[in-house]
Formats: sequence, C-alpha cells, structure tokens
Amino acid sequence: MDYKFYDVKKKASVTTKITEVKKYGTGTRVRYAVRGKTSDGRNLTVFVNKATFDKASKAVK
Repeated sequence: MDYKFYDVKKKASVTTKITEVKKYGTGTRVRYAVRGKTSDGRNLTVFVNKATFDKASKAVK
C-alpha cells in the first residue's frame, strides 16, 4: 500500500510504500503511525487515524 509522506530533508511530499505499522501509547492515549522508506534508505513516519492504521495493517501483513 502506498502512502503520502512528508520528506523533511527534501521539503516535499513523497509517495512511498508502507513498510511498517506501529502503535504508541497505552489505554486511552494511543497514537497510530505508519512508516516508509525513501529511495536512499531514510525512514519516514507519519501519524494517522485508526481507520487508516487498520487498513495499512491489513496491507502490510
């Protein structure tokens, strides 16, 4: 699944494949994130809502 990330180094939006989904926090303070990689190997992370996280989780596995 492809997702649009913001690349801070290039100062531009890039679309890349999601490589990992990750959940931060516990209880009622949970944040959902998806990770991707640039063509030169740098990690990109964006926080998303639960619906996007669930959709990405199915696509990554």
